[in-house]
Amino acid sequence: MPQVEITIGGRSFEVACQEGEEQYLTSAARMLDAEAAHLSAQIGRMPEARMLLMAGLMLADRTAGLEDQLRESELELNGLRAQIEEAASRPAQRIEVPVIPREIHDSMAEIAARAEALADQVDAQA
Repeated sequence: MPQVEITIGGRSFEVACQEGEEQYLTSAARMLDAEAAHLSAQIGRMPEARMLLMAGLMLADRTAGLEDQLRESELELNGLRAQIEEAASRPAQRIEVPVIPREIHDSMAEIAARAEALADQVDAQA
């Protein structure tokens, strides 16, 4: 069983872990050390046990917040998946788009009416 030396709050600890988990332990120790450094900067020197307790509680609080965000995200994701499944299960709708837009149609009708009026004038003069 590997032994990993970690440093938290300026204090070294030797910790055993499972084979292959050294990286995770080192990463967790860095997180705990960052919280301990933050506490030391705010409060100053404190007993080792209290510093570790407070740093652990701060990390637990952050973890609880992240778990809440994860649950909310999972609920939102499930809702979106349900909407996608519902949309996919509906039959496709046929949407017809006019070939000539309405504005152009109206303009063409007005031009045709003017042309006919001009033709009537020409016939009347002839």
